Amino acid sequence: MKLSPKNRKWLLGGSLLLLTATPSFALFGIGDIVFDPTSYASLVSQLTTLQTQYTMLKNNIEHFSFKQQWQTTLHALENVNVRNRFGETNGMTTALNTNSPSASTAGWTAATVPVSSDLPTYIGSQAPGSPQMAQLAMIEMSDAVSPDCLTAVGQYRSARSLNTTANSSLTANQFDTSTGTNSEVQQLNLLNAAEAQKMTEMQAQGTIHTCIAAQMAVANMQQRNAAATDLNTAVFVQEQHATHDMSAASESNTWRTYLP
Repeated sequence: MKLSPKNRKWLLGGSLLLLTATPSFALFGIGDIVFDPTSYASLVSQLTTLQTQYTMLKNNIEHFSFKQQWQTTLHALENVNVRNRFGETNGMTTALNTNSPSASTAGWTAATVPVSSDLPTYIGSQAPGSPQMAQLAMIEMSDAVSPDCLTAVGQYRSARSLNTTANSSLTANQFDTSTGTNSEVQQLNLLNAAEAQKMTEMQAQGTIHTCIAAQMAVANMQQRNAAATDLNTAVFVQEQHATHDMSAASESNTWRTYLP
């Protein structure tokens, strides 16, 4: 079949138009409704991303249905009751259970041997470092540290009782299985509250540890002074043996290895 020059022109033009056409095409032969596969693919990708984000957010706000598997029991400290038959421990029970420095001082004073009022006459002229001065220093350190430690123990017991409500409330919220306390922000708040309570407990126990260290220093002082006194006594005895002849009459040797 031969095509006229005019028909060949229209055929060539149509072919060029088809080669340069976009992926869009009309639906159902209606020219104003166009389907774009590229736009459709982009929309599907966006919907997939939104679905992924939705799933992630949903997982963040979902709560555990059984959290009691991590629950522990807080054992409250019981109040101590120190026996007081004749007034020898006046104030000690109060000191160990409450934050009362005055009760701690009174309890420690009642339970310890007092230093004689004649002490200045006895050792007033001695220099620091003498056995008696060292003993007095140990007593004075113990009298300063021990009441403070009694107060710390009483304060810790009292604080544990006061903090029971806050601890119980936090525990109840942590192990609550309803949606009211299980959003991501609420759970983070609970974690922050738990860390704050942990810090308070650590600080309180730090005070107790400080008292233990102070008491150990006093105990070490006592042991150190006792050991130094034994050494000094041995040196003194040997010096006396070397200076004074302790041999019996008509004996040529002196027995120098005994202690008085």
